[in-house]
Amino acid sequence: MPRINDHFLKLKAGYLFPEIGRRVTQFTDSHPEAAEDLIRCGIGDVTEPLPEACRNAIHEAIDELGTRQSFHGYGPEQGYAFLREAIVDHQFPGIGIDADEIFISDGAKCDTGNILDIFGPGNRIAITDPVYPVYVDTNVMAGNTGDCDREGKYQGLLYLPCTSANQFGPEIPANEKIDLIYLCYPNNPTGEAISREQLTAWVTYARKNDSIILYDAAYEAFIQESDLPRSIFEIDGARDCAIEFRSFSKNAGFTGVRCAYTIIPKNLTGKTATGMQEAIHPLWLRRQSTKFNGASYPVQRGAEAVFSRKGRVQVKELTDYYMNNASLLRTACQTAELEVYGGINSPYVWVACPEGVDSWAMFDLMLEKAHVVITPGAGFGAAGEGYFRISAFNSLENVEEVCRRIVRHLG
Repeated sequence: MPRINDHFLKLKAGYLFPEIGRRVTQFTDSHPEAAEDLIRCGIGDVTEPLPEACRNAIHEAIDELGTRQSFHGYGPEQGYAFLREAIVDHQFPGIGIDADEIFISDGAKCDTGNILDIFGPGNRIAITDPVYPVYVDTNVMAGNTGDCDREGKYQGLLYLPCTSANQFGPEIPANEKIDLIYLCYPNNPTGEAISREQLTAWVTYARKNDSIILYDAAYEAFIQESDLPRSIFEIDGARDCAIEFRSFSKNAGFTGVRCAYTIIPKNLTGKTATGMQEAIHPLWLRRQSTKFNGASYPVQRGAEAVFSRKGRVQVKELTDYYMNNASLLRTACQTAELEVYGGINSPYVWVACPEGVDSWAMFDLMLEKAHVVITPGAGFGAAGEGYFRISAFNSLENVEEVCRRIVRHLG
């Protein structure tokens, strides 16, 4: 009988979003009359159609596959040059990122987990709390943690609390060396952004301590304030200490199409078991070449169209649409006299529960009374207790109705 990976057994009962789905199904099964009235503002999935420029590009690419002369089979595992070069030109002008430092994939969620393949055991790993659950669970699966304690924290991880007391910005450890640091900005779940000064301080720390920052910038397109950094590579010295993850999922509606990319500078290094320096870039290239056959040709053509003249206009319309939803949700929560965070540079609104109500009780209240699905903050970590997240990814009609229900049931 083959032995299983025992680290999987350390995982908590269920990944957050399937658990939410289970509870919602249980509720609608017992209250079928509420099913049609239910509005889902929990999982961060987009609702609006794919931009026309992207759809047209995908159609044209499909047609290319219809003749022997223009057919495309296996593509380069790193991604087609046309897409990588478009990303450099439009996302990183003047920053010094080269096209061959960009790796195209089928999702940033996949990449933030798969990146652990090239890092060995014994690293000191820091995560923010609350946190996107994938960062934690993939480290558990990889054997980088001990067991989970009663607070829901895993032994071996350093948790950096993000609360209203520190404006949801993690404090840099004063006298502790961290090897891998997970940062996500604009943040999921709190919706808060990071200032240039704060990000510079983290880069300074990472360079001083030979750390690597795993920087998830999946929501950078939603940043509204011009003085905020959109990429960690805008910070001097970040090429020496950072990997950045980006996605087409939320800005261009690719959640079901699947396309993302990871930037790994060629001069970024780690160390071997014997203490020798080794470049990270070729290790990730080898990993991708071995385990991944690349995102499909039509999808990459669709992603390239995001940077076309029409594509840029249509994507901006999409992000503006969702940010208008976020503004409406913020206002509704404020009208209900709740403490509200996020929703200014992010499509997520982070809300403090009413006094005496924990986050899962808040989930039940919103589900049963308002017929609205939100995400309980406790699902994102111990520091998320006492909060809930509302996603602005929905139709304007639904968001306006959610706002009315928030004011009616919580005001």
